[in-house]
Amino acid sequence: MTTQGLTLRRVQRRQALRLVGGLLAVSRPAHAQSTPPSKPRVGFLIAETVADQAARIEALLAGLAERGWVEGRNMAVDVRAADGGYDRLPALAGELVGLKVDVIVAFGIKALSAARRASTQLPIVIPATSSDLVALGFVDSFARPGKNVTGSTTFGPEIMAKRLELLKETLPSATRVAVLVNPANASFGPTFTVMSAAARSLDLVIQPFKVQHRNEFVRAFDALAKARSDGLVIQDDTIFGEANAAEIAALAARRRLLAVGGRDFADAGGAIGYGRTDAELYRRGAYFVDRILRGARPADLPVEQASRFEMVINRKVTGALGINIPQSVMLRADRVIG
Repeated sequence: MTTQGLTLRRVQRRQALRLVGGLLAVSRPAHAQSTPPSKPRVGFLIAETVADQAARIEALLAGLAERGWVEGRNMAVDVRAADGGYDRLPALAGELVGLKVDVIVAFGIKALSAARRASTQLPIVIPATSSDLVALGFVDSFARPGKNVTGSTTFGPEIMAKRLELLKETLPSATRVAVLVNPANASFGPTFTVMSAAARSLDLVIQPFKVQHRNEFVRAFDALAKARSDGLVIQDDTIFGEANAAEIAALAARRRLLAVGGRDFADAGGAIGYGRTDAELYRRGAYFVDRILRGARPADLPVEQASRFEMVINRKVTGALGINIPQSVMLRADRVIG
């Protein structure tokens, strides 16, 4: 990369960090309100807190900057965050519609559901979801969305089945596996169906432990410990993401459980991480926003299916658990910590 290219990336990152910092400082941002109405407006609808989504926001803003869109210069950003109060999402989505934003970026499936209920005409982008957008009726098909929603999706149920396989291969003696899930996530049902089939083929018994709020983690881990679970697989959901991953990893370590979570779980102190890289997907999400701001219709922008998944092994954690990672698993790791 040229020196000019490196300089541009540093500038874009500084711009993104400045805006993220501003969003963290206020609960209902008003800084975009001063932007002249002739400039396009982008609405961010967040189910959790802005702090929970800081890395995704930074990646999205960096992607927009690469395409020439800079907040405060030629684009306005209006943010509405429910801070975990999911029942507030419909009203917040309505506020963004009332502000006449040009596009809403939905941070997660719950935000998407609220935005779609608020408007079936206003363009909506979901940069990353593990839910089946076709089955849920948000798009007609991946190739031809046909409605006002587009973005990127991953193979949520298949990823969870793969995590289950990794756990069994790493710990062949496992017979009972706990699954940490958020029942409010629209992909919960289809995901558990696919996992149940995978569990039968692996001679495993799986049991879901439901969590919708951060203060329920300890209760869930106490329950799965009483159930004598041999290991733990974690669903893709914001509540189990970056903001709470370290706490989940610590609870699993305290109970000496081999836990397999999302791509960044191992970096947060978990044993094994497998899946998508959210930062890349949200950076790519800027492509959809850019196309819409330049006149494209979501109905004509094919939904992209993420195909790049990574596995990270934290040998410090597995070593502390007394688990020797099989060579067959080690050879497939994209990165090893420790």
